[in-house]
Amino acid sequence: MVSRSLKAGISVSLSGQFRVQGAQALAGLSAWAEYINQRGGVQVASDLPPLPVTVVHHDDASASEGARAVTKRLITEDRVDLLFGPYSAALIDASAEVSEEQGRVLWNQGGASDAVYRRGHRLVVGILTPATEYLAGLLPLVRGVDSKASSVVVLRASTGEFPRAVSGSVERRAGELGFRVELIREFPASISDFGPILDEVARVQPDLLLCVGRIQNDLLFATQLAQQTQQLKAAAVVAAPIQQFRDTLGASVEGFIGPSQWEPSGSHPHDYGPPAGEVVGYLTHDGQGAVDYPMVQAFAAGLVAQRCLEQAGTLEDKALREAAAGLEFSTFYGNFKIDPETGRQTGRDVALVQWQQGRKVIVWPPEQAEGPLLYPWHTAQLNSH
Repeated sequence: MVSRSLKAGISVSLSGQFRVQGAQALAGLSAWAEYINQRGGVQVASDLPPLPVTVVHHDDASASEGARAVTKRLITEDRVDLLFGPYSAALIDASAEVSEEQGRVLWNQGGASDAVYRRGHRLVVGILTPATEYLAGLLPLVRGVDSKASSVVVLRASTGEFPRAVSGSVERRAGELGFRVELIREFPASISDFGPILDEVARVQPDLLLCVGRIQNDLLFATQLAQQTQQLKAAAVVAAPIQQFRDTLGASVEGFIGPSQWEPSGSHPHDYGPPAGEVVGYLTHDGQGAVDYPMVQAFAAGLVAQRCLEQAGTLEDKALREAAAGLEFSTFYGNFKIDPETGRQTGRDVALVQWQQGRKVIVWPPEQAEGPLLYPWHTAQLNSH
């Protein structure tokens, strides 16, 4: 029996290391609920009136055990109708263990690691482009402006599967395109000084430097790198597109490249849900500042779950998962299509953005590019001071 409102439950990090992104994800899902409710609710079944959406959430404290406990609480105590996953790959893994045991579909709006799809789960539906595709265009982008670029250094956090997944695609493409990976250096997530590692980088003098860590790692690394005068041609940091990166680095943000799941300035033809401009309006009207990707992807996850619900005509989880496997459509966020077996997202690409004159510019893929890559990087840095 369906309740008088449709309950959308989400495990969110309102404390701990992911508290900024957790709050943004909650804001995004709440904005989707507001959008739905202003239109009279969700049509669950043809013989029932549309249902308003209420969002139920609890703080997982940025911890795997917290995500497990919250996920179980949402299912067994709150009895939510739709279950959305937390932000971060590690927390999604924890949440998926519980949702799978309980036979519930988990709409994965916050974890990009491919690992969750390799664990044999059959009820996870991926919204995000997987981490292995984050930087697929980085080396082709550099090679397109510099045919002589040849050397790469990879710095990555030593814990978690996400850093290896992101950097792995760059390492694989390097051989295909004639780049040499001169150095791969792993660092602990607790690192407090990148100085010795940057000294190693200076001795190698690579054309391209890539760093993949936790957000705080990326912020510290980029801050220290910008204070040096290394003759790099390109510098990529996974956290570069978020507003927190811009706020932390200030003018030194110039020239940094990073992968973005979505940008409001990009081209996003869609056949379901509101256009991008309307979504941004919902995300900012209550005083929210910059629209960061955790907000956007949570809103998109709500739309995906809604579309699958309409297709299934029921809240029964098996039917929802089957609907997700068979659908292909586009929202403001891009194409939606999953691998029917694993639930891994296969329908959309990640853009590469670069900070130029204080704003993000899409530089890859070519069909979405708003401008050319500012190259070499050290020139961009000099011009920012």
